[in-house]
Parts: sequence; structure tokens; C-alpha cells
Amino acid sequence: MIAATPSLAAPVVPFPRAPRTLAEAGLSADLVVQLILKTLHFSGEVTGAALATKLGLQYSVIDSSLQHLKTTHLVEISGGGLTGGPAFVYRLTANGVSRALLALEQSHYVGVAPVPLATYDAYMRAFALAAPKTANRDRVRHAFRDLVLSQRVLDQLGPAVNGGHSIFVYGPPGNGKTVISQAIRELLDGELAVPHAIVADGHIIRIFDAATHEAWPVAADNVSLDTGSEAEDARWIRCHRPVVMVGGELELSNFDLSYHDSSKVYQAPLQLTANGGLLIIDDFGRQKCSPVAMLNRWITPLESRIDFLTLQTGQKVVVPFAVLVVFATNIRPSELLDEAFLRRIRYKVFAESPTLDDFKQIFHRCCDARGLDYEESLVDGLVRDVFEPQRIPLRGTHPRDLIDHAISLAEYVSQPRRLTAQLLRDACASYFVNEGESAR
Repeated sequence: MIAATPSLAAPVVPFPRAPRTLAEAGLSADLVVQLILKTLHFSGEVTGAALATKLGLQYSVIDSSLQHLKTTHLVEISGGGLTGGPAFVYRLTANGVSRALLALEQSHYVGVAPVPLATYDAYMRAFALAAPKTANRDRVRHAFRDLVLSQRVLDQLGPAVNGGHSIFVYGPPGNGKTVISQAIRELLDGELAVPHAIVADGHIIRIFDAATHEAWPVAADNVSLDTGSEAEDARWIRCHRPVVMVGGELELSNFDLSYHDSSKVYQAPLQLTANGGLLIIDDFGRQKCSPVAMLNRWITPLESRIDFLTLQTGQKVVVPFAVLVVFATNIRPSELLDEAFLRRIRYKVFAESPTLDDFKQIFHRCCDARGLDYEESLVDGLVRDVFEPQRIPLRGTHPRDLIDHAISLAEYVSQPRRLTAQLLRDACASYFVNEGESAR
């Protein structure tokens, strides 16, 4: 998986505001009670204010639950100041420890309180409608500045990103389909609020993934005990729009909720983790599951922008599907999918092979990146003496690979670090497969 490159963020939709009551938080009293018990079990003695911070809630949200726990003698006050509940120090009683252990048997989830699925769904729907469509020719050209692409390809990529639907990037191997897919992230503007977890029918699903979601620094003035309705909801994290990338290791099970028997907590599948951002399925068609099976799984989400996930109980939960999916492959589309499936992938971008001029430009850039002198005559000789006789088509990745091979050979034979015609020919001999020689 890869994370998004930082860019200037702008609010797409207002960041969720902090609830001030249990009803506004959308959580059941029983869930909050269990979270308090488990938090105190692991934290020992904690002030009311610190407990609220650990749960990502205002103290006013947990006050009634703490009062209930004191009344039922599960929690007691062991100290504190004169300012009331937030300053009191709370700890579990013996009965409270027993109840906490029972709560841990049901779920090991401890930490920031989850966000109701309905609240998450409303936010993501608003985000999908308001997501900026700022890909124009100048921005697209800048996003793909490190690649040598024709204007035709650039003019296909821009509208596809603005469309926000699925993209099918295909073409011969070695022409940068993976790099093209990754570069799309520069066109995803705006910040995204990602909840630590959501709760659906009493089941907790972790959403935030530190390996995928890149959080914005928390402003010091946003940390507040009870500053009123303008405070941000600490159950959410302000993030860059996520980018998730998977390849041949992908299995159909990666699109389903992952349930951990030991913790009794669900982990969001790939598409839910990537919500609001980009999901790249690289080497499409080379996964363990067939392309048809994968597309069957995606038919409803790609069309309706909602997804159905199955809980351990067999219950189905409906979650938003606000993710831009990019399928990248070097297999012919007709060999992968029929017309009905291809229709559901809205945009198709053909990553064409470079022309000779493009090939020279890529070669020049690769030389510059490695501090080498570029000589066009070497490229002309390489094409004339190797590519044309062996009928090797030009690919965008050839200059990088052949230059690296040649420099490695030069170091091996103690030659100066510069390109020569002989070094490039020797690099080709160890890089390309000679079908004629292997047949003989």
C-alpha cells in the first residue's frame, strides 16, 4: 500500500463538529459505558477530562454514563479538584473490574469512540458530491510532468479523474501504467475526515489505518474539554485523501470485512479504507481470483456507489462507496472482460508505446537524473543495431533499465561512469530474451 503525497488541502465539506450530548454523538449508553469500563481497566485512575479525551468525546457526552457507573458502584471517585466531574479522578471498583472483563470478552476495542454508520454515510455522501473537480490541462500536465505522455493520453486522464468513476489503464508492458496510476493522486484535492472507527448494528469496524491514511497535524487550539459547538469531533482525523495500491497478491477476501476472533473487532476492507481517495488495482487480471469474479464483486459498487458488507452474524451493512478505482493491466481488455463489464468501467486510457522522439526524450531524462552525458547518436545506434534487427518494440521503461544495466557493467569492468555503444549493446544482451538463440 502507498500513502498520498502531501498537497495543499482545502475543506471539501465542513469537518464534523463535536457532539455535546449522548444523543448528538449517536451512540448507545451501553456502548459508552463499556468503553469507559475498558478504558479505566487499562488506564487505572483517570480524571473525567482525561477519560473524555481518550474517548474523543466532550465530557458532557460521558457525564451521564459516569453518573450511572457511580450509582451502580462500578466506578468510584478517588480524588480530584473542586471544579466537579471533569476534575474528579475515577477508578474501577472490584465489581467494576469484573464488568470490564465481561465487556472485553464481547470486544477488545478500546480507545476513541466510534462514529455511527449513518453519520459516516452522510459525511461521505456529502464529500462525494462536493469533491473538487479541478483537473484541467495545466494541472494534468504538471501532475504527470515526470512522464513522457502524449497529449491524447493526458486529455483522457483529466476528465476521467474529474468524473470520479472507475478508470481502466491498459497497454503493452513497460509503458508506465503503474506510474500513471500513482500520479493521479496529485489531482485529488481537498482534505478528508476519517473516523477512527464506525459502529454498525453494535459491531465496531476500524476505518483509520496509520499505514494508509496520512493525518494532518493536530492544531493545539483544537484540543478542548468543552469549548462549545465549534470544537471539532475528535473521533475523526483530518487526513490527506488516501491512496491504496494492491497487485497480484489481491484476493476476493480483501474486499470483505476482516474479523479478528481474538479482539472481536472488524477491520475495514480495501475499498472502505480508500473511501474518498484512490484505489489502484495493479496487474489486473493476474490475481488469484479471476477478473470476472472480481468484477462481479464490483458491479453494484461501481454503478450505485454503495457497497454491501457481511458481518459474522450474517447481517448485511450498507456502506458508502466513494472511491476512484483504477484498474491497470498489460493484458488485452478483450481477453479479460466482456463488453458488459467494460461498460461499467467508465473511462479507458490506452498507455501507448513511445515514439522514437519520445524514447529519446525519456532516455535524455534518465541520463540527467543519473548525472550522465546524453548523446543522441548512442540512442540512434542502439535502435538501429539492436531494436530494429531483433524487432523489439520501444517501451517507456527501456531507457531507465538499460542505462542502469550499462552503468553496472561499467563499474564491474572498472570503466569510467559513462555510456558507450558497447556498454549499451552488452546491457541489451543481458536484458532482452533472444528468441532466435533460445530456439536454436
